[in-house]
Amino acid sequence: MSSEEHTGPQAEQEWWEQPGMPWNEKPTKADYWCLGWFGFVGLFGLAMIPLRAWLLGLDPPILLAVTGSRIGAASTGALASVGEAQHWLFYLLIGSLVAIKFDWIYWWAGKLWGRGILEVQAQNSKRTAKNIARVEQWAMKLGWLGIFLAYVPIPLPIAFVVFVLMGMTNMPLWKFLVLDFVSKTIWSLGYFALGWSIGEPVVFVLEQYARVANWIAIGLLVVIFIGIFRRQGKQAK
Repeated sequence: MSSEEHTGPQAEQEWWEQPGMPWNEKPTKADYWCLGWFGFVGLFGLAMIPLRAWLLGLDPPILLAVTGSRIGAASTGALASVGEAQHWLFYLLIGSLVAIKFDWIYWWAGKLWGRGILEVQAQNSKRTAKNIARVEQWAMKLGWLGIFLAYVPIPLPIAFVVFVLMGMTNMPLWKFLVLDFVSKTIWSLGYFALGWSIGEPVVFVLEQYARVANWIAIGLLVVIFIGIFRRQGKQAK
């Protein structure tokens, strides 16, 4: 009598097949590098939390060049309106380059994983999933024009979704970076013009803030470390 070989339940999934991973196949070296860059960006953002308060106390053109921030652009515009920010365009262009320094990572993630990285982020909460779906819907309709709206200051993950979609649609990296740089520069010019129109009141506020910026930065750093120690204490218990 022939014995029939019975197969048990399917083999357990590999670690890279588990839910929460952006890829659909065994990851390659490129996948590991891209994921590593995401981790670096997260750590960089955490380190910048206490530094932001200190940076705001810098000379506005320097702040603009170092961060490319909206506040830096507006405050530089305010200084320029009273004749105190020479060569402001140079600082603005440098700031645009600095501001887009990590955007290629999201483009690369879209090229490597498609919607996988969007799905991973959507798992954080129902609200996040809803926001991502909303942005993705109109971004697909706009195509490359969506890059110009990636910097709209509203609480939606516009830049993240748009940049991933550019990689998904196989936009060349050089084209993406050029459009990204131009978009960021146009928005910075808009904030610069806003600061120019307001003028001296902004300059006065910046001068007052510069006097206490270092103390605010120290306070934020203390708050961060207290939060870390509390979490570690809870985990130990």
